[in-house]
Amino acid sequence: QVQLVESGGGLVQAGGSLRLSCADSGRTFNNYPMGWFRQAPGKEREFVASITWTGGTIFYDDSVKGRFTISRDNAENTVYLQMNSLRPEDTAVYYCAADPEGDWKLSTDWGYWGQGTQVTVSS
Repeated sequence: QVQLVESGGGLVQAGGSLRLSCADSGRTFNNYPMGWFRQAPGKEREFVASITWTGGTIFYDDSVKGRFTISRDNAENTVYLQMNSLRPEDTAVYYCAADPEGDWKLSTDWGYWGQGTQVTVSS
C-alpha cells in the first residue's frame, strides 16, 4: 500500500528556496512515476512536475521551468522538489502523487496522494 507523506513546506520570502520531500512510508515505491501538484485557495489543483521511475523523463509546468527541480531516490522511496526563486504566486498546498494513468497533467488521473504541505511565499 502506497502511503505518501510530504514534508519541507513553510514560509519563505520571495526569491528564497525550499526543498519538499515526499516519502512512501508504505515502502512500496515499485516502479511508479511520481508527480507534484499544487492547489492555491479557490483554485483547482494544478500540475507542477513529474518524473518516471528511472528519472529519464521529466516534465514541468511552464510556470516553474528553470526554477523547480524534481528528483527521486528510489532506494529511499523518496521524491523531492527543489524550489528556487520562489514567487508569491507559488503559494499553495503542495501534494505529491503516484501511479498516473492517461494524462499525467490531470490530477484525476493519479492513483495515490499525500496529505499536502503548505508553502507560503511572502512578497
